Amino acid sequence: MRSRPITGPKGPGLRPTADRLRESLFNILAHGYGDPVQGARVLDLFAGTGALGIEALSRGAAFALFVDDGVEARALLRQGSASRTPLATPGNWDRWARSVALDVR
Repeated sequence: MRSRPITGPKGPGLRPTADRLRESLFNILAHGYGDPVQGARVLDLFAGTGALGIEALSRGAAFALFVDDGVEARALLRQGSASRTPLATPGNWDRWARSVALDVR
């Protein structure tokens, strides 16, 4: 996932989780908790660009559920994730990830 741009909706309220924050989160999990991401099922609430869930998949998570109420965000996530995630092959989205529309506020 490193150095690959993340495409997101054109909106003022959406931005990917910062690289440093994601790296710190996954380092804490890997070194403090025995790498619970490997084989895990990950929930990415307020997914937006899906950066957090995609990073988890690239680090060995078995499945990611992306939740966002934005139609554009979900479409871009589904379209863009398949080309960015090493686990993805064309038409294989439903085997490793799913996006749903929910207002979780």
